[in-house]
Amino acid sequence: MINVRLSTTMGDIVLALDDVKAPLSVANFMSYLNSGHYKGTIFHRVISGFMIQTGGFDTDMRIKPAPQKVQNEARNGLKNVKYSVAMARTSDPHSASAQFFINTVDNAFLDYPGQDGWGYAVFGEVVQGHEVVDKIGQVQTGAQDVPREQIVIDSAEVVAGAE
Repeated sequence: MINVRLSTTMGDIVLALDDVKAPLSVANFMSYLNSGHYKGTIFHRVISGFMIQTGGFDTDMRIKPAPQKVQNEARNGLKNVKYSVAMARTSDPHSASAQFFINTVDNAFLDYPGQDGWGYAVFGEVVQGHEVVDKIGQVQTGAQDVPREQIVIDSAEVVAGAE
């Protein structure tokens, strides 16, 4: 497991990334993290009772370049349960790049095979900061589920074991 702290404007969230069951997704995430991609990204999609999503937009709501894609690893046995971390993607099952989401409830319908024969690849879980995830999941949103007040990732870094 690789532990990553996301320091956000609402508090810290520590993720434990499963590089054994989801090696491609974790390697992809880590390459974006190591390049500084996540610093200054916002939680741009929050759906109460579902999930919170980040990794794609800066504070001016401009999409951040994320050319590197990853093969869908949704068959890895990890489930979209509350506080799990999964790759966000388009309808193309292999389109995941830098965006990811944290499930705020159990979302079994996102597990392999999902509704499209693929599902959404889980690659980690929240091990600290559950209350921060819960708080983000309850914020007021406007058009397209964008939070009315920005929630920014100020930094993202690897940390020592947090469990």
